[in-house]
Amino acid sequence: MAALDRKFVSLLLLLLTSLVAAAEEAGLGLDAGDRDALFRFRSQLNDPRLRLASWNGSNCTTWAGISCENRTGRVFRINLGDSGLSGAALELLCNLSLLETLVLSGNDFSGPIPRCFGRLQALRTLDLGRNKLQGSLPPEMAGLWQLEELVLSGNPGVGGLFPEWIGTFSYRLKRLDLGSTSLQGEIPEGLFHLSSLKFLDLSGNRLVGELKDFEQPLVHLNLSQNQLSGTLPCFSASTGSLTALNLASNALVGGIPTCISSLRALLELNLSSNGLQYRISPRLIFSDKLQVLDLSSNELSGPIPGSLVEEPERAELLLLNLSRNQLSGEIPAEMTELRSLQGLFLSQNQLTGEIPVAIGNLTYLQSLDLSYNFLSGPIPVSLAGCFQLWQLKLDHNNLSGALHPELDALDSLRILDLAGNRISGEIPLPLAGCKSLEVVDLSSNDLGGELSGAILKWQNLRFLSLARNHLSGDLPNWMFSFQYLRSLNLSGNHFSGYIPDGDFIVSDEFNGNSNEPYDGFSMVLVPVSVNFAGSRQLEFNYKLHSQVGIDLSNNALRGEIPEGLIGLKGLEYLNLSYNDLAGRIPGNLEKMGKLKRLDLSHNSLSGEVPASISVLRELEALNLSYNCLSGPVPTREGLQRFPGAFAGNPALCMEFSGKGCDTEANLPAGKAIGASGGRDDGWMSVGAFWISAVASFYASVVALLCSPMSREYIFQAFKPEF
Repeated sequence: MAALDRKFVSLLLLLLTSLVAAAEEAGLGLDAGDRDALFRFRSQLNDPRLRLASWNGSNCTTWAGISCENRTGRVFRINLGDSGLSGAALELLCNLSLLETLVLSGNDFSGPIPRCFGRLQALRTLDLGRNKLQGSLPPEMAGLWQLEELVLSGNPGVGGLFPEWIGTFSYRLKRLDLGSTSLQGEIPEGLFHLSSLKFLDLSGNRLVGELKDFEQPLVHLNLSQNQLSGTLPCFSASTGSLTALNLASNALVGGIPTCISSLRALLELNLSSNGLQYRISPRLIFSDKLQVLDLSSNELSGPIPGSLVEEPERAELLLLNLSRNQLSGEIPAEMTELRSLQGLFLSQNQLTGEIPVAIGNLTYLQSLDLSYNFLSGPIPVSLAGCFQLWQLKLDHNNLSGALHPELDALDSLRILDLAGNRISGEIPLPLAGCKSLEVVDLSSNDLGGELSGAILKWQNLRFLSLARNHLSGDLPNWMFSFQYLRSLNLSGNHFSGYIPDGDFIVSDEFNGNSNEPYDGFSMVLVPVSVNFAGSRQLEFNYKLHSQVGIDLSNNALRGEIPEGLIGLKGLEYLNLSYNDLAGRIPGNLEKMGKLKRLDLSHNSLSGEVPASISVLRELEALNLSYNCLSGPVPTREGLQRFPGAFAGNPALCMEFSGKGCDTEANLPAGKAIGASGGRDDGWMSVGAFWISAVASFYASVVALLCSPMSREYIFQAFKPEF
């Protein structure tokens, strides 16, 4: 009997469970009104990823991104972030009157923020960040009195005056993120007193006015990239809570108050790109928890304090950036005790002395930039201990001595810039063991010897400059055999022999097979970006801003210009000036459709000016002066855009439309080779040009100028940098 009772109870429980499950399933049916609103919303959207394909039937649990209340079936949460949706249909959500959470960030929604959103009285979270919304913040939103999170960041079309009601409309507001919009005016007074506020990001706007202190304990404050003025407050209400403080790129002045270091929870402090002045107080000592300290691009002066954190050997500092100030004195030895450092930037100051020998203690260091200072002495061997180095920039100092073979240990190194020093000796073969190198600049030093084939190990090389050294010997056959090479500068050395005719097809950049855009920089820039997302690891990256080109000028190269070199259709500049090149200019110039600058001046090139030059529509600067060119220069093709480009070629004559070639007509005179006449670099000797233009001396001058010894003696024109 007892066994039968137990079976009956088990069956009863099973039945009740099934009934409850069925009831719950039935309760998940979408409210008819909400369902119709969502259908209308979907009908007005572009949904290329078919993210909303599951919006069918009445079972709420199957609708992607939708959550419903079990008993009523009313929609209370929509989360469709990063779904690839686009359209201007947000107002169709205004009938979801019980909506508590609306997350549509990371899409392409457009149009204004609907005024009817003010009717969604139950909203606690509204996230419309990273869309294409426009217009001002509707005043009806001031009725969202229960809102705890408001995120509109990443909508640069949202702007207008910063409304005052933002600081008072909801006393539950914890997170306000309006970064990267276009708000103007001053920060509303209420935000300085809103006790519930923990997270505030107003970066990347057009806010003005004096920065005031906040009376509530904030956790995150980002007001960077505005026009805020005044001096730094102490943020005393956030002493134990503030973890991130970013006030970069404003107009703050005065000194850095020592009370800033009383923010004991601080992990990130960025005060860069302001007008901060005076010395860094030795009493400005931060907590060991600090991970990022950026005081760059200010007007700070005096020595670097010996200690910036309480206990350097226990500190968690990952990034220290004091670059672009007026700091002086030596690099403190205590800085080498910051064992956790991954990025150290002290460039563009007035630092003196030697690089500390103990720099090798920083074994986690990935980026070291000490460029543009007055540092002297040798590059320490101990740098090999920084085996994780990704970037080493010591350029434009007074460093001397030879490079140590021990630097071979830096096999993670991608950027090596030692330009503008007094480094001597040869490029050591072990340096070629830095097989990850992509950007190498050793220009303007005292390096000598010949190039070694060991450099071929730099298979990822994108930029190489050995300009203005004392390198000699023949150019090796492998010089153009790097697949990713974008810029090669060997100018201002003593290379001799012929330009090797081979391996021109290897480089994707030289042959125009790369889709990497060029953004207009005529100089080489390698900006390094650092990403810090609160983790213990920094992410370093860089972008190479450089035209695609080859510069072999100011050497002693001879022979003819290889056909393969002229046929490189990806080149944007080519400079072979100030050599002893002879023969004709190859006629396949029409292949170089991207060429912007061409300088073949001060050689012994002969023959006619190739007609194919006239089809180079991108050409901005041309210099063929001081050669032995002869024949007509066709003006009808627009070559008259380059005054002075043909000077010092007395056998050339101008071809005028309908008149043929007039040997007594003057070639275009001028100092500039650019189409706009913008370069006044002494590209021609005016006196020598007029002598060569006098018809009575025509034959004798031709003979004289085509003699290499005579040319070297007569024409000592200023040698410009191309």
